[in-house]
Amino acid sequence: MTAIECRSVVVSFDGVEVLRGVDLDVPSGGWVTVIGPNGAGKSTLLRAVAGSLAAGGGILLDNSPVQVLSRREIARLVALVPQEPVIPPGMRVIDYVLLGRTAHLGFFEAEDRGDVEIATSALHDLDAGQLAGRTVDTLSGGERQRVVIARALAQESPILLLDEPTTALDIGHQHEVLDLVDGLRSERDLTVLATMHDLTLAGQYAELLVMLDAGVVVASGPASRVLTGDAVSRHYGVRVRVIQDDSGPIVVPVRRTT
Repeated sequence: MTAIECRSVVVSFDGVEVLRGVDLDVPSGGWVTVIGPNGAGKSTLLRAVAGSLAAGGGILLDNSPVQVLSRREIARLVALVPQEPVIPPGMRVIDYVLLGRTAHLGFFEAEDRGDVEIATSALHDLDAGQLAGRTVDTLSGGERQRVVIARALAQESPILLLDEPTTALDIGHQHEVLDLVDGLRSERDLTVLATMHDLTLAGQYAELLVMLDAGVVVASGPASRVLTGDAVSRHYGVRVRVIQDDSGPIVVPVRRTT
C-alpha cells in the first residue's frame, strides 16, 4: 500500500516553477529521503505534501487527494517536523508537545487527561520524559529536536514528515535522533518522508532516496544506485569519492587543488 503518492507535482512562486512535474511514492511503513543541492525544492515538496502550499498535479495521502482534505483531516494523516519550528519563548515542554493534539480537539475544546497522557507518552518514547517541566528555550539542540518530534508524535498521524531533522546537531545527536525515529517507525508503524543534506546519513537510514535538482527528480532508488560519484558531482557541483560500506555509501568531498 502507498501512503504518499505524488504525480506531476508543480509548485510555483511568483511565476517561477520550484517543482516541475515531481513523481514520488512512499510505501506505508517505509522511509524515503529527498536529497539535492540547496534550492532544489526539497522543503517545498514536503510543504506541498503537508498541504501547506498550493500545488498542481496530484498528491494522495492514504489514497485521499490532499486538495479535498480539510486542514484538520490533513493533520490527522500527516505530522510535519519543520526545519525551523516556531516555539513561543518561555513555553514549557509539555505544553508545546500538547499542541500536537490540536487536530483532535473541537473548537474551544481544552486538552483532557487523555491528551496529556498521549503527550507524556510521546516524550517518554523519545527518552525525553524528564524534560516535561522545563521550558523549551533552556534545552540543548538534541533535546529540543526530540521535543519537536514528540509534538509530531502526539498528533498520532501515520505519516511523519521530517525537514532536515539533523540540522545544527553534532554527529552524536544526529545518529541519536535518526535511530529514535527509525525505532519509532517500527513500533508505531509510521511512514517517514524526510529531507536531508548529509548524503551519507541519508543513505544509511532511508530505504529509498529521491534526488532533486532544480525542481526535477534526477535519480531515485536505493542509496547504492543514487549516491554515485558521477551523480553527486554532476548535481552538487563538487568532486566526491564514494566508499561502499556495509551501512551504505559514504560520500567524501574531495578538496580542489590548484
